[in-house]
Amino acid sequence: MAMSAPYDYTYINAANSAASPSTVHCKNAALTWYFRRYLVQKAISVFTWKMPDWWDPDFFRYGLYCCGYLAIVNTNEFGVIPTLCTLGGYNVFYRPRYAVIANPLLKGIMEPIIDEQCTVIRLQPDFGGIMDLVNYYADMLALCAEATGINMVNSKLGFAAGARSKAAAESLKKMYDQLQQGNPLVVYDKQLEDVDRPLFEFFSQDLRQNFISNEILMCMRKIEQEFCTKIGLPNANTDKRERLTDDEVHSNDEETQALAALWLDTVNRECAKAREMFRLPEFSAEWRIKPDVNNVDSGPAVLGS
Repeated sequence: MAMSAPYDYTYINAANSAASPSTVHCKNAALTWYFRRYLVQKAISVFTWKMPDWWDPDFFRYGLYCCGYLAIVNTNEFGVIPTLCTLGGYNVFYRPRYAVIANPLLKGIMEPIIDEQCTVIRLQPDFGGIMDLVNYYADMLALCAEATGINMVNSKLGFAAGARSKAAAESLKKMYDQLQQGNPLVVYDKQLEDVDRPLFEFFSQDLRQNFISNEILMCMRKIEQEFCTKIGLPNANTDKRERLTDDEVHSNDEETQALAALWLDTVNRECAKAREMFRLPEFSAEWRIKPDVNNVDSGPAVLGS
């Protein structure tokens, strides 16, 4: 999407970040959804949250990561709660001025002023969620899984059989099905035999030449490692081999933590505003696994508390 400066929060927000940037998609939509669900859960596992007991933590986490932001607002019906919203208006820095909240269990449409009547908890500085990231890697993993299954099917031992009639062809198919089911004895009509060639012939005998499932599975592992690096999950980022040094294992630690540290700083700055505005007993995020760059303690992980 082309846009002239200055860039505002609508340039990349929840609506745009939900799209998939992939140029090739897996034909099996259910397989792609499987990996999306798996990757979203990996992403939300990076941080642990402290929040009021009356909030739904799953609603909060999924709303924040998938939509990009949530409003924290005081309601007459339910007290101070997190809720989905849209954003409107601009302030002097081209940030949103107010939130628009429409919930069927709340009376009317609310339009509280941000940082005056509500706070907006955003995961990233641009108000975008992570679904563009998730969709891209889910597509890649689904393509690999699809290719693995197809390659395994194609790597089975193939046979060819000749038949002089449709009835003979059906008999040969039934006999082959029974053999593949593991039947120890299959009886067939001697009339199916052909004096010029055997009943079944190998169609392809060199199965190793076309079997690449091992390489595809290694590729899947590298794709998942790359996703973990993006979201802040520690990984070795290298193939397993002999004489692997400790420095090589930790060579991507800074890259792994950079983006996730930005997310943590962003959410905790907004959490601090919400604690102060609504006098919440606790509301903050911290690393589930504290970063340990070069085996040196990085100190407290909670920012803005």
